Amino acid sequence: MARAILGAMNTTPHILVVDDDHEIRDLLARFLAKHGLHVSTARDGAEMTKLLDAHGIDLVVLDLMMPGEDGLSLTRRLRAQGCTLPIIMLTAMAEDTDRIVGLEVGADDYLPKPFNPRELLARIKAVLRRAPAESDTAAPTSGGGGHRLRFDGWVLDMATRDLTDPDGVVLTLSAGEFDLLRAFVEHPRRVLSRDQLLDLARGRQAIPFDRSIDIQVSRLRRKLNDDPKEPQLIKTVRGGGYLFTPDVVRS
Repeated sequence: MARAILGAMNTTPHILVVDDDHEIRDLLARFLAKHGLHVSTARDGAEMTKLLDAHGIDLVVLDLMMPGEDGLSLTRRLRAQGCTLPIIMLTAMAEDTDRIVGLEVGADDYLPKPFNPRELLARIKAVLRRAPAESDTAAPTSGGGGHRLRFDGWVLDMATRDLTDPDGVVLTLSAGEFDLLRAFVEHPRRVLSRDQLLDLARGRQAIPFDRSIDIQVSRLRRKLNDDPKEPQLIKTVRGGGYLFTPDVVRS
């Protein structure tokens, strides 16, 4: 879990770079360390797992194409285990489909190769800024009102960032899922365009015409058991964006 935001923190964010190319690993390690980050590297999934178990990692930069277990499989496995650690996926593939799949399995952001290390640094800062800090459990993240927002039997805890379903089962949200759901519950029964959602949920860090909002909506619908064919909670407004339909009550 991310502990702090670069430039306003008590501890230095610990970044794990996972890539089978040692030149890329070394280049990124030196560059990120030069800009104030603590960096560890791994060449494959096995080394990644050991480092995650041994250290307090704040964010993973993960290559998509690796021998053995690839980045998609590793991301899918981490998310299935309930891990919400922010993941930025690196891909040498230019096809939108590959990037979309990466976001669908749980990556928080992606960057196509070749890339400028400065852009990666900017993406890391943005994702850490959106990710929950350890101190978030001690104080609400939303200004004013209660700590919990209730809608259609669901409860979103703004302090812990947990989502509780109508049966009382607590679901863990990734940083991107939480930010998007917060945007919806704080603006219920109002059509929000993709641009507005980008501003509200991601702080305009996405590239123009980025489809990540659509993918995050799909992931959020699955979490909310909202039928994608006939969604009732998050409705698609043709040519307009999305509408969060339930009434929301603060408590």
